Amino acid sequence: MKPHILYEDQDIIVCLKPAGIPTQTSRPGLPDMVSILKNHIYQNSAHKKQPYLAVIHRLDQPVEGLLVFAKTPAAAKELNRQLQSFGFGKYYQAVLLGCPQTADGILEDYLVKDGRTNTSRICTEETPGAKVARLSYHIAKTTAEFSLAEIHLDTGRHHQIRVQMAHLGCPIAGDRKYGPNQTSFSQLQLFACRLEFAHPKTKKHMEFTHAPVLRVFADETPADHPVG
Repeated sequence: MKPHILYEDQDIIVCLKPAGIPTQTSRPGLPDMVSILKNHIYQNSAHKKQPYLAVIHRLDQPVEGLLVFAKTPAAAKELNRQLQSFGFGKYYQAVLLGCPQTADGILEDYLVKDGRTNTSRICTEETPGAKVARLSYHIAKTTAEFSLAEIHLDTGRHHQIRVQMAHLGCPIAGDRKYGPNQTSFSQLQLFACRLEFAHPKTKKHMEFTHAPVLRVFADETPADHPVG
């Protein structure tokens, strides 16, 4: 599989992860973005040795969108520092079933992950393993059945957007795990559409966008591009 790369230099690589491909997996025979990108780096390198590639953040397997990987330990350390200090901007678009009561909101909950079922749920602060989950959203468009949410993720918890939106009463379209009895969409309608960070070496502001195809809304936006 040839990766869709938006930007690459000696320190980082920014790509578009297709829906259905995991960011990283230990399951033999299943391609993931790490193995795909390592093969790309190896094939395009004059020095045929095992490439270094560090995962900085992840997207759920059914989610389409932007990812950045580090190609050196120094770049990985700096990008992880930004990720932990909220200097890393992760923005999403989601097609929701229904529409929240308020067009703009901040959701802050506690989530706990169940490793046996690979799900997360809303819980209390006192629940063992609970972690705070926070995001902000803006409803940009609506139809009779759906709404388009623009989401800024402050934390990166397991299945966070999917769980919090379902808890709000507006599950993501196509989400058969947290929005049962959905058959209208073959793909989860959640997209990592914008990514912002400082380049780990030059400190230049980096911004990348991806415009997903949203068939329930007529006026779709143009293709992927880096900004600035």
